[in-house]
Amino acid sequence: MELARRRFLHLAAGTAALPFAQTIAKAQAYPSRTITLVVPFPAGGATDVVARVLAKGLSDRTGQSVVVDNRPGANGAIGSALVAKARPDGYTLVMGGVNTHAMNDSLIKPRPYNSLRDFAPITLTALIPVAFVVNPQTPVTTLQELVALAHPSRGN
Repeated sequence: MELARRRFLHLAAGTAALPFAQTIAKAQAYPSRTITLVVPFPAGGATDVVARVLAKGLSDRTGQSVVVDNRPGANGAIGSALVAKARPDGYTLVMGGVNTHAMNDSLIKPRPYNSLRDFAPITLTALIPVAFVVNPQTPVTTLQELVALAHPSRGN
């Protein structure tokens, strides 16, 4: 009789826990809906191109839609702030970079987000080199010469 009672209590406890187990299992399925990838720059730039390639790959791998949402302005601060304030569930991502998460710390006061506290880095997606170029008829060959040309009073 005692064994039957114990089995009944185990069965009852397991049955009572079943809805919670289903909730936990559902919560662990990621992604289960559309992901938004915010690009804090205008469409057509290097960051946007990389984001669109990344979004296609993510969508193909996960079976979920990945929507690229361009939110330009303030050197990327507008789109980054949108993501910083979004629900922290992994469904709103940002294509951040040196400008949005390092340079803006010194350029924009007060900032609408804290680069270190409000974001968790996932991965490096691309290295996009930046170059200064001038008309070949401009009499400069170094950045220092260009600065001197722009500000003759500073000189070399």
